Amino acid sequence: MRIVIIGATGHIGGYLVPRLVAAGHEVVALSRNGTPRYRDDPAWQQVQTVTADREAEDAAGTFGARIAELSADVVVDLVCFTAASARQLVDAVRGRTRLLVMCSTIWVHGAPTAVPTDEDEDLEPWGEYGTGKLEIERMLAEESARPDGLPSIILRPGHISGPGWPIINPQGNLEASVWEKLARGERVVLPGFGLETLHHVHADDVAQAFQLAIERGADASAGLFGRAYHVVSDRALTLRGFAEAVAGWFGHTPDLEFAPWAEFAVAVGPEAAATTLEHVLRSPAASIERARTELGYEPRYTSLEAAREALDWFVANGRVSI
Repeated sequence: MRIVIIGATGHIGGYLVPRLVAAGHEVVALSRNGTPRYRDDPAWQQVQTVTADREAEDAAGTFGARIAELSADVVVDLVCFTAASARQLVDAVRGRTRLLVMCSTIWVHGAPTAVPTDEDEDLEPWGEYGTGKLEIERMLAEESARPDGLPSIILRPGHISGPGWPIINPQGNLEASVWEKLARGERVVLPGFGLETLHHVHADDVAQAFQLAIERGADASAGLFGRAYHVVSDRALTLRGFAEAVAGWFGHTPDLEFAPWAEFAVAVGPEAAATTLEHVLRSPAASIERARTELGYEPRYTSLEAAREALDWFVANGRVSI
């Protein structure tokens, strides 16, 4: 198939493009800069690259037509954040493209009422990102249900992890010092009792799910159109369990302090606390049963394995000092 990937040079695309090329597909990689940012691969020599500024072209009303002119069998959209942007794309490629595969997020869920959360539960997001993604999902589901509509499949990654990509740490934020303290056996403060959860996924597992959605979804009889799928590791991690595992990688028993939220926020500072709060309020733990059953998705990496590979890269590249 001829596959156009919008936002192809990011973390997911770094794994998805080589996968699709190896499978014999013709790939058109569209991005702002035209070169992979996180992971190079010889497969890029076999890819047609197209540069575009989506934000500017959306504003001018020309982006959808640009994609339609590329005559794709399948369009993969990794960087759509508003329903208006999605609508422009859909209107332009309807009838000219067999399938749209859209990247959403597990943040379309609000605070969980039961875990693991399935795709149809707790769809009450807060914040611009999750709210915008859910609006896109609902528009695409309605579009897919129309007899003359554009078929689509929606994938919801969790905390994407891997070499070169900022990784959510056991404190629920991006502070490098947390990894360093755990590696040295120094004290790390966690909110509450450390039982809030994070749900990581390796970027290659996300790419695996996109490849499965493309190849299985292109068959209309598969019944996947308009469906949403979680794409995460097999199991989520508690903050406490995550911290204990990381300290163990370096031969330490972790020195953990558990603090009520107000004390935790003072201890880590406002920026880190705000990032932690976004994660612990959601405490995601998403089911992948639907993706396993309907797509054949099977993550190669556990949450800890994805985190370990990412941390090794940060250490090797001087971003974390052990």
